[in-house]
Amino acid sequence: MTTERLEVQRTIAADPATIFRLLCDPHGHVAIDSSGMLMDATGEPVSAVGDSFVVHMDREALNDYPMGLYDVTVTIKTFVPDREIAWTILGRVRPQIGHVYGYTLEPVEGGTLVTSYYDWSSIDPVWKEANIFPVISEGALRATLGILARTAKRPSSELST
Repeated sequence: MTTERLEVQRTIAADPATIFRLLCDPHGHVAIDSSGMLMDATGEPVSAVGDSFVVHMDREALNDYPMGLYDVTVTIKTFVPDREIAWTILGRVRPQIGHVYGYTLEPVEGGTLVTSYYDWSSIDPVWKEANIFPVISEGALRATLGILARTAKRPSSELST
């Protein structure tokens, strides 16, 4: 692990396909968010690199920058069914930041070993110089895995409610 990438792991008592479906669903992202920033999502579940959906955000949850309510576009960068999904965020800030969030899934006895990662190693130099990364802490990534474990047990029909 470099100083420009965070990774956390947890074994979740669900098969990789169930977890992957949740991570492909825009409402799944909102359901498992531990930061409090993701308010809602618009769009269809993703199925390939280049697919995207919109997430309605509230930065006030972090109490760091007064951005209020805004939208970002989640664009899929890595898509390996039931194994890995990663995305970047396109928002209103310029230049675009370029950080990547993702999950790898490995079947293990009792479920799936899920690795959540947050990588800002290739962000635009303007943002490197701002020295504001990581935006999300290791603790927040770990908390999201806890919520993912709980959410993976729920029927998928409950995500969009």
